Amino acid sequence: MSTKIIENTWIPLPDGRKLAARIWLPETGPSPAILEYLPYRKRDGTAPRDATTHPVFAEAGYACIRVDIAGTGDSEGQFDDEYSEQELRDGEAVLSWIAAQNWCDGNIGMIGISWGGFNGLQLAFRHPPELKAVVSVASTVDRYADDIHFMGGCLLSDNINWGSQMFAYLTRPADPELRSDWREDWLARLENVPFSAADWLRHPTRSAFWKHGSVCEDWSAIQAPVLAITGWSDAYVNAPPALAANLAVPSKALIGPWEHRYPHISKLEAGDFHSEVIGWFDRWLKGQQNGAEDLPAYRTYMQDHFGPSKKNKPRQGRWIAETEWPSPNVSDEVWHLGLGGFSDVAITAETTVSNPAHIGQAGGYFCPGMRIDNELAEDQAADDALSLCFDTAPLDKPLELLGRARLKLSFTVDRPVAQLIARLCDVAPDGVSQRITYRALNLTHYKSHETPEALIPGQVYSAEIALNECAHRVKPGQILRLALSTSYWPIVWPAPEAAEVTLQLQGSALYLPVRTMSEEADPAHPGPAQDYPTLQSTELRAPSGRSERRIEADGTVILETFDDYGKAQDPGHGLIVGSHVAMRYAIHPDDPATAQFTAGWRFTFERDEWQVEISTENAMTCDVENFYLHRKLRATEGADKTEVLTKEWNETIPRRLL
Repeated sequence: MSTKIIENTWIPLPDGRKLAARIWLPETGPSPAILEYLPYRKRDGTAPRDATTHPVFAEAGYACIRVDIAGTGDSEGQFDDEYSEQELRDGEAVLSWIAAQNWCDGNIGMIGISWGGFNGLQLAFRHPPELKAVVSVASTVDRYADDIHFMGGCLLSDNINWGSQMFAYLTRPADPELRSDWREDWLARLENVPFSAADWLRHPTRSAFWKHGSVCEDWSAIQAPVLAITGWSDAYVNAPPALAANLAVPSKALIGPWEHRYPHISKLEAGDFHSEVIGWFDRWLKGQQNGAEDLPAYRTYMQDHFGPSKKNKPRQGRWIAETEWPSPNVSDEVWHLGLGGFSDVAITAETTVSNPAHIGQAGGYFCPGMRIDNELAEDQAADDALSLCFDTAPLDKPLELLGRARLKLSFTVDRPVAQLIARLCDVAPDGVSQRITYRALNLTHYKSHETPEALIPGQVYSAEIALNECAHRVKPGQILRLALSTSYWPIVWPAPEAAEVTLQLQGSALYLPVRTMSEEADPAHPGPAQDYPTLQSTELRAPSGRSERRIEADGTVILETFDDYGKAQDPGHGLIVGSHVAMRYAIHPDDPATAQFTAGWRFTFERDEWQVEISTENAMTCDVENFYLHRKLRATEGADKTEVLTKEWNETIPRRLL
C-alpha cells in the first residue's frame, strides 16, 4: 500500500492559533486515524522515532497525524505547562479537525509514550466523541503518585532534572522554512519559558494541581478501550495493572522487560509493538472481530535474577498471562518482620533505621531509556550493606511475585521530617543483589498525601508503603531481601536532616503478592520486534555517553554523567541538529542538606547560512528550610555566535515538610 506524506500542515484552533502537523496518508480513501500529540518537535526531535511507527501504521490502513503542542516545535502560541487545560482543550480541537477531514472516516485512536501516553488517557477522560481507542505507553493514572515529581510524598530529583530538560527543550526555535516569523516567535519563547521545576515544587502535596489530569479521579470517565503498555526497566510500571483493574471498558495491560522506549526500539529484548497497536486499533477503529477484547487482562514478562548491571544487557525470564486482573491466582502472604529476618508471627522488639545520605548509588537513573546507556539499577549489595535488611533463608522452592507488595509499619522518629525507602531484592548465592521493586515514603504523609503533618519525636505512628508493581520469580537457593533506608540518593531528594526511624516490629509486616498456578494460560506475548523503516539521516557526530562516580577529599560523593545525543542532518528538509547534556549529583554522606544537582544542555540548529545555538544551565541546592533553584540561558545566532539573549532566574522555595 502506498503512503502519501504531508510534511507540514496547519491545524486551526478556535482562538486563531495554528498547530503544526505531519501526516502520513494511506491512498485508500477515508481511513481511521492515529494521533500522536507531543511537545518534542515532529520536524527533528521525534522524527527518527516517528519514521519507525507511523509509516508502518499507514501501510496498515491508518491516517497518522503527529502534532506539535502549542508553543513547541513549529506550532504557534505559548506553552504553559504539561497536561494543562490549554493542551487538552487544543487536543479536543485537533481530534475534531481530524475527524472532519475527507481522508478520515471519523474514527480516531491515540498513541503515545510518556507525555503522549499521558495525554491520550487524559483526552479519553474528557470523552470527545471522535476518540474511539487509546494505546498508552509508559504513562500514569495519578500525576502526584506516579510521575517524575514526587513518590510517596518524597521529592524526586527528577523534578529538577526533567525541569532542566524541558527548559532546554522549550527554548528551541521553529523552523524558518515553515515559519517566516520564527525569530519573533523564538524571542517570545526565550523570554517566557516557564520555570517548570520551581512551579511544580510549589505543589508538594496531592492538591487540585495534580488531580487535574489524574484519570484515577474517576475511572468511569474513560469510555474508550485502552491498551496500556510499559516495561519493568521503566519508571512507569503502575498504570497498566491499575487500568486493567479499574476501567469498565475493555482494557489490557502489557508489561515487558523494556526501558522507557517504544518496545520495538528497546535495547532490552525488543518486542513487536507494531502488531499490538495495529491489532488494538483494527478491533476498535475498524470494527474487525480479531479477538482483541479476549486477550488476557494482564500479559507480562516474569523476570528472574539476571545479574544486574547499569549497562543494557539481556534479561532472563518468561512471558506469562493472567486472564483476569486482579487475579484469583495471586494472594497475599503475610511475613512479619523479625530481627534481621521474617517471622511467622508478630514479635515484640524494636530495631532502628538510620543511614548515610548517599545510599542509593546503585539505584540507577530514575527513568531508564532517556540517556544513551549506564542508567539501569546495578548490584544492590553495597546499598544493602548500608541498609537495615530482613532476609529469608535460601528458598527451597520458587517464589513468584506478581503485583504490589505492601509494607505495613509501626514506627517512631527522632526528627519532624523523615523518609523511609523500601526495596525488595533477589540475592544470588554469590551475594549479587537484584532490585525487584522499591518505593519511598515521606513519613509526614503517613496519614494522607493531601494533608501531611510534622512528626512528633517519640510518638508511635503507623504507615503503609505500597511498593511498585513487579513480576519476579525468586529461584530456589536465592534469598529474598527487604532492605530499608532513610535515604535513596540520587533518585530521592533527601530529608532536611539525618533521621533515625525506630520500627516497632509487633506492628510491622510485609504483604507479598504471591502467584500460584496449576496450569499456565497462553501468554499471548508480542514476540520479537518486526523489521521497520528508519530515518536515513546523515550522521555527523555519533551518539555517546559516560558515567563516573568519585569521592572528593572531604568525603562528598559525586556522580557525573555526560550524554552526547550526536549530530545529524535530516534527509528531507536538510536541518542539522546536535545536542548534549552534562549532569552532576553531589552529596556528603553525613549531611543530607548538602544535596546538589546541576545540568547543562546545549542544542545547535543549522541549515545553509542559518545557525542558532542554545545553552542552558540549571542548579538546585538546599538547606534545612529552603530549596534554591537557579537557571540561565544563552541563545546565539550565526556562525559568529552573535548573542540573541542571555537571561537568569533564581527561586527560593520553602521545603514544607519535604
